[in-house]
Parts: sequence; structure tokens; C-alpha cells
Amino acid sequence: MKAIPSFKRAALALALSGMFALSLPGMANNHDVLSDGVQQRIEQLTPQVVSWRRDIHQHPELGNREFRTAGLVAEHLKALGMEVRTGIAHTGVVGILKGGKPGPVVALRADMDALPVTEDTGLSFASTVRTQFNGEEVGVAHSCGHDMHVAILMGAAQVLAEMKDELTGTVIFVFQPAEEGAPAGEEGGAKLMLKEGLFADLKPDAMFGLHVMTSPLGEISVRAQGQLASSDQFNITIQGKQTHGGMPWNGIDPIVTASQVVMGLQAIPARQLDATRTPSVISIGAIKGGVRGNIVPDTVEMEGTIRTFDNTTREEIHERMERTAVNIAESAGATAEVKITRGYPATINDIELTKAMSPTLQRLAGDKFREARRSMASEDFAYFAGEVPSMYIFLGTRPEGVPLAYPNHSPKFNPDEGALPIGVSAMTALVLDYTKSH
Repeated sequence: MKAIPSFKRAALALALSGMFALSLPGMANNHDVLSDGVQQRIEQLTPQVVSWRRDIHQHPELGNREFRTAGLVAEHLKALGMEVRTGIAHTGVVGILKGGKPGPVVALRADMDALPVTEDTGLSFASTVRTQFNGEEVGVAHSCGHDMHVAILMGAAQVLAEMKDELTGTVIFVFQPAEEGAPAGEEGGAKLMLKEGLFADLKPDAMFGLHVMTSPLGEISVRAQGQLASSDQFNITIQGKQTHGGMPWNGIDPIVTASQVVMGLQAIPARQLDATRTPSVISIGAIKGGVRGNIVPDTVEMEGTIRTFDNTTREEIHERMERTAVNIAESAGATAEVKITRGYPATINDIELTKAMSPTLQRLAGDKFREARRSMASEDFAYFAGEVPSMYIFLGTRPEGVPLAYPNHSPKFNPDEGALPIGVSAMTALVLDYTKSH
């Protein structure tokens, strides 16, 4: 791992010092939330946070391969005097900061992996990295903002470490690999970190995570209960009987049967589930069957995704999907094999924790605090939220004066760096307010 040379850090600090010296853009007066001393620490540290972000952005790494990023993080946490654990879930890094006063244990999480995307932002520090992914050469880019997450948490770690003696309780800094999914044939991410004993000897009383979004700069939003959807994949194979297309009665048509199954699946969220409880989606993304217009094929294969915000509803959908496909196929004389592969569960914010900590965020963001809209995207932070009371927040990064911005996962995704000190302030304030009030 090669760190940024000190002269480059100094130059960047001088170049950016005027940008952040007076206030944090997009934020309310947060002296009611953070003391003048903490606020000053964040302002002074912001150029370095920007520098970390640009360095990580320029050197992105795919899931379970975040070796350079993990090295940068581990070196930083060790320099802050923390107990540091590395190699968790392949490349995960954990720092443990014990405050000078007894109190609760709080965990903060940032994800480190990039995406197989070729960047097209035109930034001076844009990624030019290329690698192999699923047997193909691809570009690699931080097109989901995980570089921002890592830099923000590194900043919060430094601010909190510098006030260690006055800190109440213990803070666990979790730098997680492979949030976007592990490579084929590998385990990874939050689930593997927990499996390898992340919280075996020190379990948090609360955990907080953050994700940058293309909402207005400085907007902070959170939602109690289901904020991000579960994400399951399904494959359905309809087995019929091949025959001549002009004489379909001599066979069993799996294409017609598959069409009926498609409509039957859509009736599940539309007509069989309580629409007032939670929204759900069943989408078929691919149907494959047949090779010629005058031949009824033997089989049709379908694949798609299931999304919902409630784990009880999730189980009910799985059960209804299999029953629907099997019974429709049987009515046509065909058979249906349904395979559902579980992905991430729904990310469900703890109701009491969200109620207790939302005022902190509201004081911080002022009139830019919002109740988050549900998102059909999914997040493996859900595994942490299933283990300890957790709260996951969204941070807006859309530049001022820009009505629309390229979304996460776009090759042109380009979050405003003005969100970085806001993120550091949010994570720091959540720790300080929670530990003092508990």
C-alpha cells in the first residue's frame, strides 16, 4: 500500500481550506449538536477527508479484493492508537476505541468495495483501474459512493479518537468488504463478518450506517422499520412436451404455461397480499425457451427478483410463488420447478433507536432533515440490523443548483464532496449523543 505523500496532503489542505473553513455546506448551525471544539476538529480535518476520498476513488477495488483500501484504513486506525483487527471476511478491518469513561458500545460501519463499472466522470482523480470479473475484463469504479463512506468513517474515527479521554463508552469502527456481493463461489460481506465472530466478544448496544444518495446536498433522511428492501432471486423451469407448432395438441406448450405463470405471479402482490402493510415487487427479468417459430419447445426458463420491506411478507411471497407456479403448470399438464435464492434481507431500522436518535439528525440538518422514502435497493447492512438495534441513514450529495444528478451505479455518478464533513458530523454526533444519553 502506498499512502498519499505528505506534500500532496499539505497542498490539498491549502487548496481546500477556504472551502470548509466557515461552515459545513448544506447544514444548519450545528453548534447545538456538536461543541465548538468538535466542530473545529471536523473543519480542520475536512481537507484530509477529501484527500482520503480522492485517493480511494482513484484506486478502487472489487469485493473481497479491497487490499489497498484495507491497508490504508488499518494504518490510520493504528496511528490513532486503537486496537485493530484485520482480515475479517477476507479484507475487513475493525478498530476499537475505548473511551475514558464507562458507557455503552456503539458500532459505526462503512463499506469499502467498488463496482465493475468503467468510470466516465472526467474527474482529475477518476479511476482508470481495470481487472477481471466473471471472466471478463472490466473497469472498476466507486460508482456507489463507498469511497465517500470510508473517508467519512476515517474522519469520524479521528475526531472521536482525539477526544478519547472525554468519550463515554466504546466505539467499534467496522470497515466492511463486499457489500455489493462477493465474487462467484465466495462468501463475503456483513454476513461473513458476523459468521467469523465480529461481535463475539464485544456486542454493540447500537449500530449506525450511512449511504450517500443523489438527494440534495446536506439532506439527511431516515425511516423507522423497513427502509431498504430484501433482494431474492428466483428461477422457474416449466417442463412441457415438444411438438409441431401447427399441432400444439400433440404436446404440452411450456410457453403458454409460462405466460400464465407470469400473470399468476403478478397477482400475488396485487391481489393476495395486504397492500396496506408493505409494498412488494415480483419482476421477471428473463424468459428463455424455444429456437424456432414452428416448434413448441420442451422447456421454458424464467428468472427474476423479489423485493419487499417486511420479512414476514417475504416468507409468504416465497410460499405463494411456488404454489402458484406449480399449480398453474399442473393444470396445463406441465411441471414447474421453482428455485428461490435468498439475497439480502430487508434493512429494518430499530423503531426505538430511530425515535431516540432522529432529533440529533434533525438538529444537525435543520430543514434538510427528512423521513426517508423506501427504496427497492437492498443492503447487507441488514445482517447487522438483524443482530443489534441499528439505524441506517441517507446523506444527500447532489450539488447545489443541479435539479437532477446521475444516480448511484452510473458511470457518471459524481457526489459532491461538500457532503463529506456533513457525514463526519452526523456519525460523530450520533456516537456522542447516544453514549451520553445511554
